Amino acid sequence: MQTKYIVVLGSLLSGLGKGIVTASIAKLLTMHGIRAMPLKFDGYLNYDCGTMNPFRHGEVFVLDDKSEVDMDFGTYERFLNRSLTGEFSLTGGKIFSAIIEKERRGDFLGNDVQFVPHVAEYIVEYLKGVGKKNALDVLLVEVGGTVGDIENSYFIEAMRELALREQVIFIDLTYIPELGAVGEQKTKPTQIALRNIMQFGIQPSFIVCRSEKALADSTRKKVALFANLNESAVIDDHNSDNIYRMPILLMEQGLDDAVIKALGLKGNAGDTAFKSKVNEWKKLCEAIEGTGKNGVNIAIVGKYTKLHDAYASVKEAVTHASAHNGVNVKLNWIESEDLEGNTMHVEEMLRGMDGIIVPGGFGKRGIEGMISAIGYARDKGVPYLGLCLGMQLMAVEFARHVCNLEGANSTEFNPGTKHKVVDIMGGQKDLDRKGGTMRLGLWPAAVRKGTIAYWAYESTRVKERHRHRYELNNAYRKALADNGLVISAINEQNDLVEIIEWRDGFGIGTQAHPELESRLERPHPLFLSFLKAAAEHKRQS
Repeated sequence: MQTKYIVVLGSLLSGLGKGIVTASIAKLLTMHGIRAMPLKFDGYLNYDCGTMNPFRHGEVFVLDDKSEVDMDFGTYERFLNRSLTGEFSLTGGKIFSAIIEKERRGDFLGNDVQFVPHVAEYIVEYLKGVGKKNALDVLLVEVGGTVGDIENSYFIEAMRELALREQVIFIDLTYIPELGAVGEQKTKPTQIALRNIMQFGIQPSFIVCRSEKALADSTRKKVALFANLNESAVIDDHNSDNIYRMPILLMEQGLDDAVIKALGLKGNAGDTAFKSKVNEWKKLCEAIEGTGKNGVNIAIVGKYTKLHDAYASVKEAVTHASAHNGVNVKLNWIESEDLEGNTMHVEEMLRGMDGIIVPGGFGKRGIEGMISAIGYARDKGVPYLGLCLGMQLMAVEFARHVCNLEGANSTEFNPGTKHKVVDIMGGQKDLDRKGGTMRLGLWPAAVRKGTIAYWAYESTRVKERHRHRYELNNAYRKALADNGLVISAINEQNDLVEIIEWRDGFGIGTQAHPELESRLERPHPLFLSFLKAAAEHKRQS
């Protein structure tokens, strides 16, 4: 069967949730038994987002195959409960790198290379190639940015050309503001945005309207009029505290059936299997929204906490584990710099926490605050989970305060430290490029029986995604172990420490990023175990 396409555009402004809409439609199609996958285009000229600051771009999501991709891929995987590959990430940098390479080889036969036809043609053929290679019924293409941006204008032109050759429907995500003084939803910005889209030669088949409150009937009618659509093609996407409700919201408005019909596909809405999948998803949504009695306070102590998107996967992994554990979680975002230089302040800010997470990150800023939080957790018996940097600093804190190795540190933060408990990996020392050169992707680890890690994973063999340059220094393994630090997992191929634990209480740090593997339908074992320990701490306190 020839692949068909759904192109998801955004008008007015970015950050409206195109990734959630794209993932939700893909989820519904897969529930219908249709083989559908999402592809994301980002207009930036970076080859990928691996070198981007989390404050500007949100977290860098890493795939099994070592690809560093946009954070929307986390949404895709969490909704679809499957792993994607780097071929589903297309950036301006990748496109232009490929075009220049083709030009240098002489592939354009002496022509002057232009956006139309050459760049547009490359994009069209790339998408068709992905669809064919993966035997997809539907490829959903999320166009990053906003219609009207210079960065994505050539890509939108390519989508227009794709629609000339293949079966394509366009979905526009817009924003409907409501002025408090007027109390009326305003459609004028969307009307103007629709004209802009149509100037590209594109007629949206559906308009998804993001708004603060439910879409009013009068608003729906007005948007439909200016979009040349029936009112049923204007979809309500008002604010919700639970993003996982989105597939249900879209299904209740008939978007899945309408899309399937528009593409000439066959759905399974009447089948028992489809109904069962929908019911299971609804139950998980209800579990997230439940108001049980087992509320726990979890602190996320990091250096990017002012932008929660920098830790999106950590937040979602906690949500998944809480739904399956029946534990309500209140997340407390604590900027690590605020914990530096004042022991009493550390006590005040972390008192009442039932669990502490220190996530990944780079650079010296806020490091001592994270170490203070780790020390507090160890001294007070508060369950602790360290992720990547959080594991490295767990080792540093233990070296300083249990092994009495004064000034112990990572060479990332103090290259001249006497005790290099954490050091740069051998293969990383002489690299002259930053992009795509870290230890990335899926790596195996052997887990020691009888440890927290073993009881969490219920296996002696695991694989996790990584993204780091520094690693626990093997020269200090014996000193740490002799003083009670448990080395609970290693990578046997490179003899690298993967997981460490405190001997007493629940304290575990992993060099990997397990949050990247957590899904609503398959929460990560370490997060499940961590929240169980936090709930137990709550009961005993």
